[in-house]
Amino acid sequence: MTKILSFIFIVIMALHLFKPLGWPGLKKRKDFWKIAVGAVLAILVVGISRHAGY
Repeated sequence: MTKILSFIFIVIMALHLFKPLGWPGLKKRKDFWKIAVGAVLAILVVGISRHAGY
């Protein structure tokens, strides 16, 4: 699951660098770091939930 999430977020970050997505909070190219923070948090949640047995 974490590999799939990583791939999806990398693709979204690459797309955002070429053409900003226009989503709230992601209007400029330099906002791609916000996607990276979201990716780290999502992978962290998946890791914790797998460790806890959910």
